[in-house]
Amino acid sequence: MRQLLGYLRPYTLRMALGLSIKFTGSVMDLLLPWGLSELIDSVAPTGSVPRILLWGLGMLACAVVAVVTNVVANRMAGRVARDATRRIRHDLFAKSALLSCAQVDSVTIPSLESRLTTDTYNIHQMLGQIQRMGVRAPILLIGGILITMRMEPVLTLVLVAMLPFAGILVFWVSRRGIPLYAGLQRAIDRMVRIARENISGIRVVKALSKTEYEKQRFDRVNTEVARRERRAGSIMAATNPGMSLMLNFGLTLVILLGAHRVDLGLTQTGKIIAFLSYFTIILTAMQSVTRIFVVLSKAGASADRIAEILNLPADLEVEPLPEGHPAAAAAGAPYHILFENVSFAYPNHKHTLHNIGFALKRGETLGIIGPTGCGKSTILQLLMRLYDVEPGEGRIEIDGMPIRSIPREALHTMFGVVFQSDALFADSIAENIDFGRSLPEGRLEQAAQYAQAWPFIAELPERLGHRLTSRGTNVSGGQKQRILIARALAAQPEILVLDDSSSALDYKTDAALRRAVRRSCKGGTAVIVAQRVSSILHADHILVLENGRALGYGSHEELLERCGEYREIYQAQMGGGAHA
Repeated sequence: MRQLLGYLRPYTLRMALGLSIKFTGSVMDLLLPWGLSELIDSVAPTGSVPRILLWGLGMLACAVVAVVTNVVANRMAGRVARDATRRIRHDLFAKSALLSCAQVDSVTIPSLESRLTTDTYNIHQMLGQIQRMGVRAPILLIGGILITMRMEPVLTLVLVAMLPFAGILVFWVSRRGIPLYAGLQRAIDRMVRIARENISGIRVVKALSKTEYEKQRFDRVNTEVARRERRAGSIMAATNPGMSLMLNFGLTLVILLGAHRVDLGLTQTGKIIAFLSYFTIILTAMQSVTRIFVVLSKAGASADRIAEILNLPADLEVEPLPEGHPAAAAAGAPYHILFENVSFAYPNHKHTLHNIGFALKRGETLGIIGPTGCGKSTILQLLMRLYDVEPGEGRIEIDGMPIRSIPREALHTMFGVVFQSDALFADSIAENIDFGRSLPEGRLEQAAQYAQAWPFIAELPERLGHRLTSRGTNVSGGQKQRILIARALAAQPEILVLDDSSSALDYKTDAALRRAVRRSCKGGTAVIVAQRVSSILHADHILVLENGRALGYGSHEELLERCGEYREIYQAQMGGGAHA
């Protein structure tokens, strides 16, 4: 919470001005019952109409000032809460974008979404409530007690006697509420995850007639959220009735004792009426204080979750070069890409890769083939340093430079990438290919032609200006893959990475695509993951994987001779002997 409150520092002056205005309005509210008491007990008995009108106008002025100042202060508080929350949300999003893949796996994407939405909303609510009620409620509470103490000390003791019990109630509820709200947010994370999975896979759900199953699955987690929210709400809801019970009990005692004191002539009627007004003000202030504690309990749990992300240590930092290593990439390095005895395991998993090694000269192509789950995509992620291998588990170099020592921006601009499950955005085809790189339109059209996407783009009324829906649901699977490949080719990368990116293409289009890629990437190195032998048989090197181990490495012809597993895959797909 302390870290997030640091976001309020730029708004200190605005908050100070707003709180000053709020203070003025609260003082005006406190003056009204006192003015009524004086009017009844001192002014009205004189029978002077001008004095009565003067006091009445004074009370009216106080009421107007109270309304205006409270409205102005509330608007200022709303703006401060809005701006501070916007900065928190921006920094949280920026931090989330910088998290390593391992950190995202640990936190989970649904949890990040929940923190960016629900948790920041709770912070927004807290900041607004603190500025609106955090000043007004204590002023009315303390000011009301001080004024009533001066007016009627005996009756005030009844009120003061209730406050310790109210404080104990608030403390108990707050202590129980914060952990409950933290558990509630974790349950919301799970609900977001299931909703996200269901929406992403809605076509599969419908195709397999699993709508009822998904409804039951969502209902279970939704019920859990409701149960946790009900439990937390039940604890926090005890504050208002508990406070009302104690304070209204005190108010009853005040009325009885006040009537007795008026009957004995120890006080005046106007003071009792004013005291009852002050008691109502104090009761309202105490209820506002309890609402503040409820909001603080929610915001405290949310603040901890947000701070957990903001405080995550930087991962995949650029490391200094090993001693004796040249300070820049070696233009004459023997290999463009080097994997040497690389082993890797995801957190809480056994080894995914075991002693993988290959070396590519600039301009060569590597094809990687193997069954699902054998580690093909993992090699690509290690190459782009989305994950790091542990020290002593092998080394990866590009142009003779350890990838750990290449600045992130410089490293990632080397690559043109199409991932296995890549995404298109709700924007034009041109923007999806350009992807914020400000490339000339001619380059975009050329990339679309190389990717075999131009034939269907040219038939669209707006061509590159045609708008896609989120995730590209208004184009076919093959068209989507070709747009994604055009995105990878558009910046003319020195390393092209294709992760099973032509699986939805027919063989004719796939062959044309491979020829075009070779033309467009002359001098560039390519790493292609594929399920089809036809997609990689012309590669300079082919790596055959199974269970994270290399079963074979060489050219197509060499593997047909030496690697039985590769020969089986080839014969199953191509139906026979060597293919030139």
